[in-house]
Amino acid sequence: MSQDTVVFAARKIVTMNPSRPFATHVAVRDGRIVAVGDEVEIAQFAKGGAFDDRFADKVLLPGFVEGHSHIMEGMMWSLPYVGAGDRRSPEGKLVAGVGSIDAIVARLKEAEVAIGDATTPLFAWGFDPLHIGGRMLTRQDLDRVSTTRPVMVIHASFHISNVNTIILEQTELLRATDISGVVAGADGLASGELQGIAARFRVFRALGGNPLSGNLTLADVMRYANSACVQGVTTITDLHNDLVDQTVDLYRTATTQPDFGVRLVPALASVSHSPEQAIAKIAALRESNNNKLHYGIVKLVVDGSIQGFTARLRWPGYHNGAPNGLWYIAPEQLPRLVETYHKAGIQLHIHTNGDEATELALDAIEAAQTAMPRPDHRHTLQHCQMADAAQFRRMKALGVCANLFANHIYYWGDSHYELTMGPERAARLDATGTAQRIGVPFAIHSDAPVTPLAPLFTAWCAVNRVSSSGRKLGSEIEALTIEQALAAVTIGPAHTLKLDGMIGSIECGKYADFAVLEDDPLAVAPEKLKDVAVWGTVVGGKVRKAPRA
Repeated sequence: MSQDTVVFAARKIVTMNPSRPFATHVAVRDGRIVAVGDEVEIAQFAKGGAFDDRFADKVLLPGFVEGHSHIMEGMMWSLPYVGAGDRRSPEGKLVAGVGSIDAIVARLKEAEVAIGDATTPLFAWGFDPLHIGGRMLTRQDLDRVSTTRPVMVIHASFHISNVNTIILEQTELLRATDISGVVAGADGLASGELQGIAARFRVFRALGGNPLSGNLTLADVMRYANSACVQGVTTITDLHNDLVDQTVDLYRTATTQPDFGVRLVPALASVSHSPEQAIAKIAALRESNNNKLHYGIVKLVVDGSIQGFTARLRWPGYHNGAPNGLWYIAPEQLPRLVETYHKAGIQLHIHTNGDEATELALDAIEAAQTAMPRPDHRHTLQHCQMADAAQFRRMKALGVCANLFANHIYYWGDSHYELTMGPERAARLDATGTAQRIGVPFAIHSDAPVTPLAPLFTAWCAVNRVSSSGRKLGSEIEALTIEQALAAVTIGPAHTLKLDGMIGSIECGKYADFAVLEDDPLAVAPEKLKDVAVWGTVVGGKVRKAPRA
């Protein structure tokens, strides 16, 4: 046997391969799995090679696959965090949340003082009014931080921002409440809340840049990889990126470094390209794919966020009577976009939060499939939070996958129950049980940095279906078993990314990518699943211990 072969021994290996679900030893060569089995079966592979027993008291799973997250998880940690809940940083440090407007202003003041240049904008992230009793962040609140420096706070959903008065004045939006997305305050002037794309991008242009893209650095990309290691993730997406030349160069540089500890799957943002441009760009980008970099997906965003009341809902609409949300792509344009990409052989990942947006996307996919049938296209509906059983049956018939936002159940379940959906629809929020029963290929995700990158927590949400107040939402019919939830953060997302031949399970021929855990998630009580500690990862046979600050 080759001297390059390494045999890892573990207390238990959960393979997610139904033909060999459990093992204790795995042999690795050239970054890939040679064989999986027990000590006797794998003994032949240890001869002449190396034997590594550092995981003798650990449990190995396939490396977690985060099928919907964003490079902003690496970028945002260079900015102040002002969310209500605690978050773990890429360095493994637990960063405390801030639970009131006054606490947010205080944290922003600290950050403002630390900025040397008086004209540099202050950006912060993570705010959500629903987590601090519904209290809105106004321009007057942000004026307490500075009346001369531009200040922008990005909501946790990343679909809404709040700005101070000087920004509204510079962009001539202070009195422009007739513009879509500019929310009026009690005084009739702009409140400082900007919704959707058009109003926010007007601000970004005035400030000379978008903090969500375009200023990416190698340090940001490495932070993203570190965040992945902390949570046991070995393949991660960047699911909406303009992929400008600078970003493409950085991704090439990062993924070819030996110490880069994650496989990266970027998706090209359709909003920044015509279909013809995007198709040509994807073809060119695929030429630069490597073992840790996989281009090929185009992302369409159809509507906004449910908790921000910008998602598009079918009748009867929002439970509290709020107006329907925003179309980010005009309904008459979506069928042409989908058909053009479909005919070009591109895989689409389509953001649809509300059920009206989901219906529109399914109509467009059905029309494209009718015009040109494509086996195994794996177009994937992302979030897809309000889909009912009939829509899941359409997905099954059309060969569509779903990636469901399970974390929403915990973070916004109460708001959906009380404000946006009402009890009945909230009970089938992110209907993983329905997808499982009908047979729709599906995954679950965090949408990091919208919610924390933590696949075991995401799995916990799908298993327990409990909100932050303790309210159960559809736990009798929509909850997954622990094993089903683990599949939805391993082989499930690998399938939606068309990478299930390389990742997602521990079996011969696949990349040697493992999540190293301190305990067996199949042996703990369902309510304890999120508490299973991550020791680190193995990526292509290289061991990485997670940092802890």
